[in-house]
Amino acid sequence: MHLTYLDSNSWLVEIGGQRILIDPWLVGDLIFGNLNWFFKGSRRQEHPIPDNIDLILLSQGLSDHTHPPTLKQLDRNIPVVASPNAASVVRQLSYVQVTALAHGQTFTLNNSVKIKATPGSSIGPTLVENGYLLKELESGKTIYYEPHGFHSPQLKLDAPIDVVITPIVDLELPFIGPIIKGTNSTLDLVKELQPQIILPTASGGDVVFEGLLMQFLQTVGSVEEFRSLLEKNNLSTQVIEALSGERFEVKLERRELTI
Repeated sequence: MHLTYLDSNSWLVEIGGQRILIDPWLVGDLIFGNLNWFFKGSRRQEHPIPDNIDLILLSQGLSDHTHPPTLKQLDRNIPVVASPNAASVVRQLSYVQVTALAHGQTFTLNNSVKIKATPGSSIGPTLVENGYLLKELESGKTIYYEPHGFHSPQLKLDAPIDVVITPIVDLELPFIGPIIKGTNSTLDLVKELQPQIILPTASGGDVVFEGLLMQFLQTVGSVEEFRSLLEKNNLSTQVIEALSGERFEVKLERRELTI
C-alpha cells in the first residue's frame, strides 16, 4: 500500500494494485461561487496530473472535493465513484462512468478493492455527504477516509481499520462552532477503530488560503497535542504527517485474529 498526499483533501491511494485519486484539487485556485474575496486557496506549485488512474473517488460535491478545473483536465473515461451530490457535478462535466453511492452501498474496483460509502460531513440541514472505507480484498487491509471529521457510529462494526485519513485539529467559526472536527472526534474514532496509522488531512500541504473567511477561522489543536492525547489514552496509533507530493509506503503490522 502506497499513499501520496496532494495537499488539502487530495490523495493518491495505491491499494490492491489500483490507483485511486481521492478528492483531487491539483490545478488552479480553489474558490467557492466565484467569491475570491471571501475565500481563495492557491498552490505554491501545481501537482502534475497522475498517470494511470483507475478510479476517481469523490466524497462531497463542494469545490474543495469536486474541483471543476481539475476534473476538466482529467480523462473523462476514468470511472468515478462519488456521493450523489458529487456525482451530479461530474455528470455535468461529461464523465462517462459515474457511480453514485448512497450510505451503506458498495462498489468493487476490478475485483481488487471494495469501496463502501459511510455517512460523512453534514452540509446544511439535510445533506450528509460520504466518507469511504476501502478494503483490499486479497489481504483484507483497510483504509478509512473522511475529510471533515464527521464519523458514523456504525463504523465500529468494521473495526479494526488499519489506516485512517481524517483531520486531527478543529477548524471553528465564532458562534457556529467546528466546521472541521478533529481532536475529540478523531480521538473517539481511534478508540473505536484501533487503527495502526492515522494521517491528517484537510488543512495541510503546500497551499495558501486567504480571504475574509480566514479572518474568522480558528485552529484548535496540533499534531503534537494529538500525539500527546494518544499517549495519555494508551493508544498505540502512529500519526504520520505526509509531505506534499511525496509517495510513501504504508507499512502495517500483521494483526492477530482473536476469537
